[in-house]
Amino acid sequence: MSPAHPALSNSPALRPLVQESWERSLAALAAFEAFAPPLAWESRELAQLRRDHPLAAVMDVITKLLIEPSHGTGLLVAVGDEHGRLLWVEGDPEAKRRGEGINFAMGADWSERAAGTSAPGTALVLGKSVQIKGQEHFNPAVHSWSCTAVPLHDPDSHAILGVVDITGGPAAVGANTLSLVRATVAAAESQLRIHRLERRARAVAGHAATHGKSPRKPLYRDSLQILGRDQGLLHVAGEAITLSERHTEIMAILAMHPHGLTAGELSGKVYPEGTSLNSIRAELVRLRKLLQRCAPSLVPESRPYRLPGALVLDAEQVGNHLNRGAHRLALSMYRGEVLPRSAAPDMTALRSRLAIQLREAILNEASGEVVFTYLQLPEAADDVEAWRTALRLLPPRSPRRNAVVAHLETLEP
Repeated sequence: MSPAHPALSNSPALRPLVQESWERSLAALAAFEAFAPPLAWESRELAQLRRDHPLAAVMDVITKLLIEPSHGTGLLVAVGDEHGRLLWVEGDPEAKRRGEGINFAMGADWSERAAGTSAPGTALVLGKSVQIKGQEHFNPAVHSWSCTAVPLHDPDSHAILGVVDITGGPAAVGANTLSLVRATVAAAESQLRIHRLERRARAVAGHAATHGKSPRKPLYRDSLQILGRDQGLLHVAGEAITLSERHTEIMAILAMHPHGLTAGELSGKVYPEGTSLNSIRAELVRLRKLLQRCAPSLVPESRPYRLPGALVLDAEQVGNHLNRGAHRLALSMYRGEVLPRSAAPDMTALRSRLAIQLREAILNEASGEVVFTYLQLPEAADDVEAWRTALRLLPPRSPRRNAVVAHLETLEP
């Protein structure tokens, strides 16, 4: 962290946790002036996402333990997804109105890369409980607020499903607040485990009762997250399973080819320099054993190799949103390049194709706010044309212009 930066020379001594978060915030946001975290979802999109998100199953627990007691206390309770986007913001009505003034509201993105240092975003980066007090926030507009956040983990895979946060005045980081939020998260995780066991029992009973009849429509769409991740996160019936890089590649490629592939075709799409068919077959044996334990509905079939049902890729969802002009939604879902370390030919091609499609759509048709959000992506850091486009679209009095000009000067010495 450079001591010459004005944001740091005028700041009090920072805790190491906060200092490291400020470093990440400076790298992502490129501006220290007050700003409002962007809106990731419109209300209609948000309603659907809340219905489908695994945390919907435990909102009754969070409501009873945190939200209902918060009325009249000046505190807000927020529940965000695994990327820091706020799905629910409830609590004291007056605090809720004040929170809307800094866009601490449902649908807003409070990840570190979008909002700077805050308890929800920083807790998700670190994967542990975090308390942020007043001026420890990166954004000066949030200095009158304090917050406590605890990540909520999947009870089976231990992947982070989201974050639970209390935000308000000094009481939001009081001595008992962290214990209260941790206890609520523990109760929610236990409830989620019970919910899944009950659902599995009902599924077994339903299968026995309806044997030979058409199966019911599943409660959740099966999906695979491959954006900005080295290992895919497989969501099956509301459960999350982390896959190895190779198994992620295989599942993603099979999802992209629903009609199936021969062993030779699949091998050529997975291995960059070719290999014997025994290698791909051995990987499929290991993958099948894993899925038989935790996702039997997705065990690949053979001759040809294919998935028994649809598997939604987040990368393909982003592409679909771009095709219909939903640039803001596409950008909010784009968490980074497709499997950045993968050398699988199909993944390399998808990575390049989606990055180009996103860039062209954002630069040619999106607003200045959306373009500026795009600039926070690592692949845009050295993109002179993108930074010039942002400068052209930003209003003359925007506090972000100075940061954009300064960055352009480093790119065009």
